[in-house]
Amino acid sequence: MNKTLQSLALAASLAAAGAAAAQTPAKETPPSPAAPRDFTLPAPKHFVLENGLSVTLVNYGDMPKVDIGLFVAAGNSYEKASEVWLGDLTGQLMREGTTTRTGAQISKAAAQMGGQVDIGVGTDTASVSGSSLSEFAPDLVKLVADLALNPKFPASEVERLKADNVRRLSIARSNPQQMATEKFREVIYGDHPYGRIFPTEAQVKGYTLDQARAFYDAHWAASRARLYVAGRFDTAAVESAVRAAFSGWKKGAMSHPAPPRPRSERAVYIVDKPGAVQTTLIVGLPTIDASHKDAIPLAVTNSVLGGYFSSRMTANLRESKGYTYSPFSQVSNRYRDAVWAQNADVTTAVTGASLKEIFYEIDRLQAGAPSEAELESAKNYMLGTFVLRNSDRAGIIGQLEFINFHGLPADYLNKYVANVRAVTPAMVQQMAQKYIDDTKTAIIAVGDRKAIEEQVKPYGPMGPAGR
Repeated sequence: MNKTLQSLALAASLAAAGAAAAQTPAKETPPSPAAPRDFTLPAPKHFVLENGLSVTLVNYGDMPKVDIGLFVAAGNSYEKASEVWLGDLTGQLMREGTTTRTGAQISKAAAQMGGQVDIGVGTDTASVSGSSLSEFAPDLVKLVADLALNPKFPASEVERLKADNVRRLSIARSNPQQMATEKFREVIYGDHPYGRIFPTEAQVKGYTLDQARAFYDAHWAASRARLYVAGRFDTAAVESAVRAAFSGWKKGAMSHPAPPRPRSERAVYIVDKPGAVQTTLIVGLPTIDASHKDAIPLAVTNSVLGGYFSSRMTANLRESKGYTYSPFSQVSNRYRDAVWAQNADVTTAVTGASLKEIFYEIDRLQAGAPSEAELESAKNYMLGTFVLRNSDRAGIIGQLEFINFHGLPADYLNKYVANVRAVTPAMVQQMAQKYIDDTKTAIIAVGDRKAIEEQVKPYGPMGPAGR
């Protein structure tokens, strides 16, 4: 092709491209999201058996399925200093079978109902949970009751489960975030059960079948439990099944561990991890729990500060400085207790600089209220996650348990959207001033001591070293 023809072809090509561009519609700005609607929970049916078991039934959703959650005051907070993770071993043994069925038979029975069952152990409660097709709801009630009331505690499984827990302990103790959490809880709570995250390997290996049975006998009882059923089901049939399956459960006696006396003072604690290329930071302090009147405004404040991806901490530490990938803050609730904490995995060389920015953002929020637009974004995030938590049966059970565990008003869920919406910029500033006092924060740094010690010294006196 000669030069003249090449020039003509190029001109034609450019003209065509220009015409195509002219025909491409301009990019439109997406519409603003609609204001979240109030949530209305269908009226649940509540009753209490003579042995003290509290029962809540709520018909919810459109799918022909049902979920059950049994929560018992038998979590790790009920363990003595010599019993850390004994509650876990107890729950694991309970899952291995009842006096009438093996663990495999239990799993098969649940699968034949179109669902599953499991046992979990948390800080304050242990739980038996399950799901099934709606038509099997009464049978699922019986299966959950069998697991909770009739554990066999097979001696043949003890050593295997203890070996599994030793491996789990080893993995946890090598994880920087777990190491930081352990030190943080130890600093805040001391020898209270909330301050004991991990046992020693010797403790795990030394637990006996008799100890697990004794822990079960002391804590698994009707007056210490709450049962929830959510989904589509025949209410009369399920209530009848609950009364038949659980009325024979021993009543027991309800009790709570002694309340913690959390510490609140500015100090730096280094947990040495030689050669680490990152430092795991936790900066936090005790704060108000979910039963306090300021709990929702504080939750909104946390969202603005560091509680979601568009928060100030993320914009600073990740987007602006590039110190970390996913910093986050949260308010962690326990029984009549809570802590606020900012978490971040940062490059070793910027450990001190990261602390500087964390405290800068706390101080900035205390000094000035957020804009209406910034606050609106944070509230929309919270309300969006609230909708997600209420989108399925297990979520509803979790919400109901949260309300009952913390002694919240019965209309808490129905008023949540309005209460979040009512938080103002001035309230956010007040919450930061009142409850996030950075002069009283514990600072945990898991990393290479030789590389970070001088960086963190300006931020407080040095506390005792970690493991």
